[in-house]
Amino acid sequence: MNMHPVSLISILDNDFYKFTMQQGVIRLFPYAKARYQFINRGKHVFPEGFAQLLRKSVDQMALLQLTKEEKKFLKKTCPYLDPLYLDFLEGYRFNPEEVHIEQAGGDLKVKIEGLWYRTILWEVPLMSLISELFYVAANAVRESNECIIARSKEKIEKFKKLGVTVAEFGARRRYSYEVHRLVLHTMQQYGRGSFIGTSNVHMAMIYNEKPIGTHAHEWFMFHAAHYGFKMSNALGLENWVKVYRGDLGIALSDTYTTDVFLQQFDKMFSKLFDGVRHDSGDPLIFADKVIEHYKSMGIDPLSKTIIFSDALNYDKVERIAAYCEGKIKMSFGIGTNLTNDAGPEPMNIVIKMIETSPHNDSWTEVVKLSDEKGKYTGNPETIQLAKEILGIN
Repeated sequence: MNMHPVSLISILDNDFYKFTMQQGVIRLFPYAKARYQFINRGKHVFPEGFAQLLRKSVDQMALLQLTKEEKKFLKKTCPYLDPLYLDFLEGYRFNPEEVHIEQAGGDLKVKIEGLWYRTILWEVPLMSLISELFYVAANAVRESNECIIARSKEKIEKFKKLGVTVAEFGARRRYSYEVHRLVLHTMQQYGRGSFIGTSNVHMAMIYNEKPIGTHAHEWFMFHAAHYGFKMSNALGLENWVKVYRGDLGIALSDTYTTDVFLQQFDKMFSKLFDGVRHDSGDPLIFADKVIEHYKSMGIDPLSKTIIFSDALNYDKVERIAAYCEGKIKMSFGIGTNLTNDAGPEPMNIVIKMIETSPHNDSWTEVVKLSDEKGKYTGNPETIQLAKEILGIN
């Protein structure tokens, strides 16, 4: 395959929650190790020679480093990232030896292993590289810039009309860096009052927007491995508060199902956190549960926010907005539908933490039991064990 590797141009071309979690890991779990694995949910067939192409792109990431301008941007925009962490990030370099890539026929295997505070930054850029390289290798021709701009303009104008706020969450499965920029530029241009920012820190800096995000499933998956399934949500939230003291207050609720999460989301957490993020299962059932939970705590649901972020498109957003109107505040994080609506079919891929070694000890398998059974990840035996411990049917 006579193709050139795709190069990332900034160490900040990554989701914001990776950096916020990295600061937490450095502070609380500096000895923890992690293993991640690429999961090809869409059963995509990779062309011959893809692994070598990806390897070259990954090797080039060793050259990325935080610039003075980027450090200045983070200092000004994210005051809860402390000077010690920003100095660390300035000295951080990706180590390509942490990434293992193999290919057998059309099947691609990618694994990441190393200290958690280091390996935590690989997931998003690796996925965006796999996605972009896949279209290059498959000669999948995208639509023209004019088409992409017109469609993005139509989308943000419809969201604006709906009266909802929308953030862009699509770095990991974008068609390409160029398409990502086109979409963001268009949304910023036509979405004033509706478009509120992006999860991608590099893009936030370019377009002078707010980087958006708090934590991901791996934060709670690690806590389950370290402290046990029953303690994972409560200690995950407690440790988040320890690091951020009330900043970055949107809690992710579905690592071990929302029902289990809400049992541990007590009055203190319910008051302290600004709201919760929905990432799997029926969004309207989720909204009902969360609203009911706040009411049972004596908290006005209209003082709290749900961030909806599960495979959203306009129709889904419209349905959710109509249902939640006047009941609870809401905002929407939209990913692939914005950054990979360029003609060819979007990829359905993820990279998930599969094991962790919390403190120089043996490896422990981790699992995720979201509100949608098809989104469970991990070893079936460990999933079964977690369900038994947590009383999930």
